Amino acid sequence: MTDTATRTFLVSASVLLLTLAPATAVAQPAVRAIVQPASARKAAPQFALKDSTGKTINLTEYRGKVLLLDFWATWCTGCKMEIPWFSEFEKAYGARGFAVVGVSMDESGWSVVKPFLAANHLPYPILLGDGPTAQRFEIQSLPDTFLIDRQGKLAAAYRAGLVDKNDVEANIKALLSER
Repeated sequence: MTDTATRTFLVSASVLLLTLAPATAVAQPAVRAIVQPASARKAAPQFALKDSTGKTINLTEYRGKVLLLDFWATWCTGCKMEIPWFSEFEKAYGARGFAVVGVSMDESGWSVVKPFLAANHLPYPILLGDGPTAQRFEIQSLPDTFLIDRQGKLAAAYRAGLVDKNDVEANIKALLSER
């Protein structure tokens, strides 16, 4: 192959890969999770993170509610697909003692998160994550989503992938039925 033919091939292959990358992320099987029995659940790691107004939010503020804690980023395709689902859950189950909190792991911080929030008007709080919080929750890739029960214990973990929407909703309903 000549240098020109090689370059043309590489450019074509790169364009094809970039075109298919979002479809590949979507085509991966959705992540499901099993709600752990109450006796086997461990306390969720604590955090104190700031929201877009500078207010510090603590996990303990959600004690008594079932909490969906979503670790995400503005550059994460799967994360952005889940946000409308989590917004639906917040609206549908909020009056029953359910809440959603998003934790952005964007390295550029509020400079990229605030414009995203302005364009998307989420019905739940977004906090800016940090390294220690990511370590406590063992975040290695995004999205990572956790369901935390009314006692502040980890009930289910959806790791490193797009959640199965129906599975999350079924687990939310199961946790809301616990007393």
